[in-house]
Formats: sequence, C-alpha cells, structure tokens
Amino acid sequence: MNTYPNFKFTVNHRASDSRARTGLYETPHGSIETPAFIFCATKAAMKGIAPTDMRAANTQIILSNTYHLMLNPGSERVAKAGGLHKFMGWDGPMFTDSGGFQIFSLGHGSVAEEIKGKRSGSRNKSLVKITEEGAHFRSYLDGSKHLLTPERSIQIQRELGADLIVVLDECTPFHVDKRYTERSMLLSHRWALRSYDEFARHNDGKQALYGIVQGGVYPDLRKIGTDFVNSHDFFAHAVGGSLGATKEQMYDVVGMTMENLDPKRPVHLLGIGGISDILNGVEQGIDTFDCVHPTRLARHGGALLRPSLHPEVKPNRREHINLRNAIFQEDFNPIDPECACSTCQNFSRGYLHYLLKAQELLAMQAISIHNVFTMNRLLTDIRHGISNNNLAQVKQYWLAS
Repeated sequence: MNTYPNFKFTVNHRASDSRARTGLYETPHGSIETPAFIFCATKAAMKGIAPTDMRAANTQIILSNTYHLMLNPGSERVAKAGGLHKFMGWDGPMFTDSGGFQIFSLGHGSVAEEIKGKRSGSRNKSLVKITEEGAHFRSYLDGSKHLLTPERSIQIQRELGADLIVVLDECTPFHVDKRYTERSMLLSHRWALRSYDEFARHNDGKQALYGIVQGGVYPDLRKIGTDFVNSHDFFAHAVGGSLGATKEQMYDVVGMTMENLDPKRPVHLLGIGGISDILNGVEQGIDTFDCVHPTRLARHGGALLRPSLHPEVKPNRREHINLRNAIFQEDFNPIDPECACSTCQNFSRGYLHYLLKAQELLAMQAISIHNVFTMNRLLTDIRHGISNNNLAQVKQYWLAS
C-alpha cells in the first residue's frame, strides 16, 4: 500500500561532479521544481508581503510554524477556516515544521548563534523541560503551561493542513556533549515513531511526513540517524540538529549526512538560507531549504546582492548591502541593475535609504520583495546550472567579489 498516493518526487538530472540534482516534487497543491527555497510565513503570514506578491516573485512554496500557530490563533480555528491555505490566501504547496526547533530555541538560542559559536551554553530552565512524554513549556504570550507531544504535534499539523509535515524532535545545540547528543537523538527516534503512528492513524493522502536526521557533529551518530530514517516509511528526510560551530563544520556535517541518506527521497536542510550555504548544500544533494533570513534581513534594511555588485571596494564583501548606510543617500541606481523584481524596476537605493530613515513601511515591503525575488532567482539559476552541467559557473557568478 502506498502511504503517500498524492505525492511524488522525481529526480530529473544529476550533476556529474557533485551530488547536485534537479527534481520535480508533486503535492496536492501543485508541483515544486527543486532545488527550491521555502520562505517562512512563521505566523501564517509573510511579514510585509501579500501572497500575491510572493507569487509575482516566483515563489513556489512557503512554511508556517506549528509552535506559534498552536498558541495563537490555535490550530482548531485554522481548521474551521478551511486550513492554512484558505486561512492565509495561499494556494500553493505548504510546509509546517513540528515545533521542535522552537523547543530548542526556548532553551538554547538560535541556529545562527550556534553556528557562530556565540552561545555560552546557559539554558532557561523555566521555559522548557524535555521528558519522554514530550516538551513542557510556558507560552511566550501569556505564560500559560503547555505540553507538546509527538502525537499532538501531528494533530496540530493535520488541522493546519499543510502538504508537507514533520515529526517532532529535540534539536540539540553544539555545546552539549556526545553522550547528551546520543540520548537526545534516540529520544527523537522514539518521538518520530510515535509521530508516524499518529500520522498513519488518520492518513487521508493529503499530507506527506518527513523524518529528521539528528546526531550532532558526530559521524557515527549521524550514521545511526540516517539508518533510522532510511528504514522507516517517511516520504522525505530533513537534516536537523546541531550542524557545528563554524560554516566549514556545518558543510562537513551535511556532507557526512548526505552520504548515507536514501537518494530516492527528497531531502530538506532545516533553517539554513545564506547564499553560499545554499550553493554548498545543493552540491551535497540537498533539495530544499528554509530560513527567515531573506525577509528578516529586509526588515533591517538589508538587500541581497551579489558581492561583485557592491559599491564598497573591499575584500570579503557580504551577500547583502545595508541600505541604511549613508553611502546610499544619493545613489539613484536600483538595488541590482540585473534584477527584474518590481522594487528594482521602480525604486532606487537612494529612495529606499530615505524610506528607511523616515521609517516608512514601504521600505521593508519593497526590500522584502527584492530579497524574495533574488532567492527565487538564485534557485532558478542553480536548477539551470545543474541541468546544463555548469553549476560551477553559477556559483562563481553568485559568490565572486
């Protein structure tokens, strides 16, 4: 019996010099060309961008957050509205995470902080307690107590109605030792089986379930994690957990994980969205990525831009420019002269600088549209690069200073 009758993943082309591949991911709400980027509408809304703008920027799929939506407005209300798609006015594929990352964030901080090695290892014990049963925590909204179990996570995701859903896991940070990492991974495996059983009890063919690979930075634990997900009936896999203290270590961890995953299933890299990180992940065989980075960056005045187009002449230029900086005050060029987004077609860097300084909401909306368009353009270029066997040139185009 096919557990996922309305879902299909087809690999269309494999690169000859890496694990990079293109594919077609078919869901009840449409198809996704991969590699693809999944944008984060955390609370069932893209911050500052309407669904129509997301479509106009060539977005294929968006993600919402189980943890936040269970607290407000509640998955029951979303279900009464007809599910997330109708509730928020998005008719394309959707992904929901399980709440596991938020469990991690409450106690340990963000993935970005872990990668940068900024966390001291302190943990606010009042916020979260992990037991065999599930995660006990207090709402950040009103302090009320909640318990998120694997079964409840799946129930919430079923009520939300996203196409792609995820098992509940504990996402361990970098600073914990191997013994804790192993215990946490094995707990996550038990939670994954409970998640799957709850999914199977009510499976109506409208959703596909992801298993998550844990194991921290330890090759032997990652091997156990990949063997676990490969041997169970998940439609797809997600690479999660601590990915290391540096970008280089993150690339190593992703590589060791991808070596052992079932190549027939799509693979998602959780919470990673830098341009260089995406290009490296694609070369390792990752099919989809998600991150708040493009829109969060925009809200602070950051516009994604290839380093070679930066106005500053200096080495190690970043993957974005900060339009709040005075250098842009009288710069009347578009953010990116090669970009076809509505922002670059209508507004200059100087005008956006003015809007930011004037605290006009249009600035954040316009830069967000540019960043979303740019991420989709990057992934389109990557797909073409893989299909035409010139991914190396695409990488040079997007990363060269």
